Amino acid sequence: MQQKLRLRQFEALMAVTQYSSVTRAAQELGISQPAVSRLLADLGQSLGFSLFDRRDGKLVPTQEVRFLQSDIQRVLDLMEQISEVSQSITQRKAGHIRIACLPGFATSHLPEVVANFLKDRPGVSITIEPDRPERILEWMIDEQFDFGITDGFRGHSAVESKDIHVRTVCIFPTGHRLSSSSEITPADLADEKLIHTRRESEFFKSLANAFLDASVPLTSLVETRQFTAACELVSHGVGVAVVSELDAINYGSSKIESRPFSPKIAHKLSLVHPTQKRPSAITSEFMNAFAESLKPFQV
Repeated sequence: MQQKLRLRQFEALMAVTQYSSVTRAAQELGISQPAVSRLLADLGQSLGFSLFDRRDGKLVPTQEVRFLQSDIQRVLDLMEQISEVSQSITQRKAGHIRIACLPGFATSHLPEVVANFLKDRPGVSITIEPDRPERILEWMIDEQFDFGITDGFRGHSAVESKDIHVRTVCIFPTGHRLSSSSEITPADLADEKLIHTRRESEFFKSLANAFLDASVPLTSLVETRQFTAACELVSHGVGVAVVSELDAINYGSSKIESRPFSPKIAHKLSLVHPTQKRPSAITSEFMNAFAESLKPFQV
């Protein structure tokens, strides 16, 4: 083939094949008759065979064209599909988002955000993979996920982050003596058994320092990685805990109550994504939507 085949040539060929007339084909394509004739002439020259025979004043496709017709139609259909998908992507209504998150978010808060986000975006799909912070960091560095929700993030050159500080509350079983308090301090918990996060976590260190500053011993009972697990344990009357207000509200059980904790200790969440992999438009839009959903709980 001497010349590069062009999509417009195939469109002209199929239009003339359908209408058996250059005039009708030109009207359908919105171009002049000479333009259609030129497209067909160039295509015929590139392919190396005649495209049409004239019978009873009509243009009839040759056997060679009939042989290629189905393949050409598939090309045109594929291009139309690509055009439609591209338009959906531009309008933020198509794409795929891969999200890595802390296990607690996979069952609370995140599902509601995802549901609201997908309502008007029928072409968007999402993968949610919960795991521990260390694993989420590995995924971000390896660019295996588009967006991550984690805590305890201390920074990495291959990962960009936005930190969000969430309020915390003290939770206790319904009907507990702490119900009469409007605010809970370390002194109020002097005789209580505490359910808390891992000792190496930044949040536990802040909590322990609050007890130390108040000269109150922290009586550890259960150590757990997840706030949701702490909420479940408290609902069973195992002890009390200081957790993210976000988790306390999303737990939504009548078996626990909560009060503000003083001094104020924030739980730092980090919204992360790979540095070298620019987020797609739809991913950026979801990241913004998720950050916006956390505003009512921010310090």
